Amino acid sequence: MILQTQSAVDNLLPFPIALGFVAALGALIGSFLNVVIHRLPREESIVFPNSRCPSCGTAIRPYDNIPVISYALLRGRCRSCRTPISARYPAVELLVAALFALVFWHDRLTLALPFDLVFVAAIAALIFIDAEHMILPDVITLPGIGFALAARALVPNLYGLGFLSDGLLLGTPDWTVSLAGALLGALVGGGSLWLMGFLWERLRGVEAMGLGDVKMMFMIGAYLGWAHTVLVIFLAVVVGSLVGVTLMLRRGERDMQMLLPFGIFLGTGAIISLLAGHALIGWYVGRFTP
Repeated sequence: MILQTQSAVDNLLPFPIALGFVAALGALIGSFLNVVIHRLPREESIVFPNSRCPSCGTAIRPYDNIPVISYALLRGRCRSCRTPISARYPAVELLVAALFALVFWHDRLTLALPFDLVFVAAIAALIFIDAEHMILPDVITLPGIGFALAARALVPNLYGLGFLSDGLLLGTPDWTVSLAGALLGALVGGGSLWLMGFLWERLRGVEAMGLGDVKMMFMIGAYLGWAHTVLVIFLAVVVGSLVGVTLMLRRGERDMQMLLPFGIFLGTGAIISLLAGHALIGWYVGRFTP
């Protein structure tokens, strides 16, 4: 049925055009996420007032607020005061556009597509907020947990069902198995990070894992299921360790207490797992099966 629907859509709208449309939508969402990234940590409304220059406070006109294009035309400066505009703005817009295109390429026109796009947008916002402020706002992570559970119930085969099944509830409705897998994924994700932080604090006497990271992993685990969540944690630990060691070598010091915004690595791992988790897990499992 999905293949027939996809074929009908391809006849009406060629795939490259549809891909470009989704990428453009991603750039627009990225523009909105820039507002979220700037205002949420400052506890400001993301709705009012309209976008303004952080330096001179002049309202940004609609034609100066076109994703990426306006930044290029203005040469990265405010039209009114000529103060440089952070390169983060076009970077977020381009990144979210690319992520939306990759998700569409991965999902095509399936029920999972809108849920995956929302998930990726939320993860992108968390990554950039954590990178700048080292916080992961509850206003994103807590509703994200509810969103993940709802997604798993509405789209039972979203992640895990049928491949490394999340549950052993044979003979029960698919949505029940999927929701049970979401709860297990949340427990594996958030629970494992909380346990690691608890043990590290007991052993070393310092806090190693903030509750923001734990809540973020509750959201990721509920959405991706336990198998993909294990992959997320593995990727985050490996990449985070490599970055930490690299920074210590560059600074010429061995600072085991160096703080890193771990949400960046968790978010990166979540996106990789979303797009390539089945392939990576399948490759790994295949190495141990005849």
